[in-house]
Amino acid sequence: MSVSVLGAGAFGTALAIALGGNGPVVLWARDPSNMAQTRQNTKRLPGSPFPDNLRVTGDLDLALVAQTVLLAVPMQKLRGFLQEHAGLLGTKTLVACCKGIELSTGKGPVQIIIEEVPDAKAAIMTGPSFAADIARGLPTALTLAAQDDETAISLQQQLTTRAIRLYRTTDTVGAELGGALKNVIAIACGTTMGAGMGESARAALMTRGYAEMQRMAAHRGADPDTLAGLSGFGDLTLTCTSEGSRNYRLGLSLGRGETFDAGTTVEGAATARAVAQVAEQTGLDIPITMAVAGLLDKSLDVREAVQSLLTRPLKEE
Repeated sequence: MSVSVLGAGAFGTALAIALGGNGPVVLWARDPSNMAQTRQNTKRLPGSPFPDNLRVTGDLDLALVAQTVLLAVPMQKLRGFLQEHAGLLGTKTLVACCKGIELSTGKGPVQIIIEEVPDAKAAIMTGPSFAADIARGLPTALTLAAQDDETAISLQQQLTTRAIRLYRTTDTVGAELGGALKNVIAIACGTTMGAGMGESARAALMTRGYAEMQRMAAHRGADPDTLAGLSGFGDLTLTCTSEGSRNYRLGLSLGRGETFDAGTTVEGAATARAVAQVAEQTGLDIPITMAVAGLLDKSLDVREAVQSLLTRPLKEE
């Protein structure tokens, strides 16, 4: 059975390359001309040639011949994309491959798919993964979350490759939140390292940030234990410790007082703002996330953000 990937950013391209080892795969891009000629994505993922089984197209009708469709579009553009193409997507199995929380609604990608394409089967694939590693065929393990176990099993079998190992769950909300919230903590950790506060401070932020992630998961009705897996703890570990993460790099620039490339998509920035809105409305205790939102909105500087965390009331762990 063929698979299509919609969205030719670095991650979508990498997934298409990896899945090409299983069989035919179509990669849809708004402007595929250069990729069709060079047989690689020279702009987003240079040095990763396409396998023979990978076909690049700008024809969405052609891409949607496949029943399984991976949505590798930016999180904040997902709803608009689904609304625009709902008629073509209606009976497909749609697998979100983006991480984040929608700024306008506070919802995750699976929830958005269910709202905009209710007849589709909705799922999400998330976890610790850099596009370059996947494209090179390096070992990667991810979470595959679907609404029901039958769909999860089917997708797990179809989308596992020789280098990508998938673990399944039906806790889609937990998987969504793990992939989204770890980006916020990565910004905090990058800021800490950029400001020269040291490895011990980063370890503390990762640990207490993980507690915030579990708190938010419980608030949303997810199983907090889901966040102990790849979509939460695993992704948190990768994203908070590597400059391969755009969220971590944004944090570094904040900590150093440097300008960050405004053209780089950093999902954690919108997620921090969205979750901060939830906390303000509900009283949810997520101080690290609130500090990150303050840094991004420039209502706090780094010194004030650190002070706000260090002067909180003492409590049990």
